[in-house]
Amino acid sequence: MFVWSKLSTEKWADAWEERFIVGGEQRAVITRIPKRTMIRVEVYCQKRKEAETIKKQFGGSVRELKSQNWAALSAELPPPVKVRDCLLICAERDKKKLAELALENPGRHIISIPADMAFGTGHHATTATVLRMLVDFAEQHEGQPWTMLDLGTGSGLLAIAAEKLGAQEIWGCDFDALAIKVAKENLKRNKTKLAVLEEADVLKWKPKQRWDCIAANIFADVLEAIIPKIVRSLKKDGVVFLSGILNTQADACLQAGEKAGLVFDTILKKGKWVTAKGRLGTKAS
Repeated sequence: MFVWSKLSTEKWADAWEERFIVGGEQRAVITRIPKRTMIRVEVYCQKRKEAETIKKQFGGSVRELKSQNWAALSAELPPPVKVRDCLLICAERDKKKLAELALENPGRHIISIPADMAFGTGHHATTATVLRMLVDFAEQHEGQPWTMLDLGTGSGLLAIAAEKLGAQEIWGCDFDALAIKVAKENLKRNKTKLAVLEEADVLKWKPKQRWDCIAANIFADVLEAIIPKIVRSLKKDGVVFLSGILNTQADACLQAGEKAGLVFDTILKKGKWVTAKGRLGTKAS
């Protein structure tokens, strides 16, 4: 395990956080230095090559993290995340402990997403909010066939949740090859057989069909660029969840959505993050 680190001024903390969001999950660890207006930004990487790539782009330094230290860092698992009354997302790997969680939480689908490479287990505000919206959508379509498009899949959590909730076709993509590798491991771990996840750049992605549900939990500037493609990919009565948007970016991003033909009926703010649920307006449909 390797860690890239860099000192920066505190005023740039939000910008650093935004740079290192993968699938809506925060990869950057930011430490504020007492009595100074400085922060230390760190990103943990499985391979030196990835850490060196970050260094090449942003400067800073790279050091190897000894395995015994990493084990100590990751010994305590984050608490499970409960979504409505039907999902429980945890970082647990042990099959026996997962079985115990299932017994302790009857009626909930248990989803195991270990915190590999800090891809997270649904704790980030953006992912947690999209999960709740996805659960509500699935309940409204119970007994009906529906499909899901997951743009910027990250750990694959939303795709896995969609299949557990009843989606019959799921396709997701991420530009990060490592994210797709981890996501595919998570698909196998959770016995998710319908979801197809591929490495792809959403800026170059070409829509091939329309979907009932689209989740796009990615950078706001990327969202703005691909919103017209999202609109072309949404079924007439479909719904889209846009997330990964900072409060300061929300107005511009949502205006871009409205300009492309979306109508937002729900806009939720959690901390400094915004998640919006939209549908096709009369003109776009």
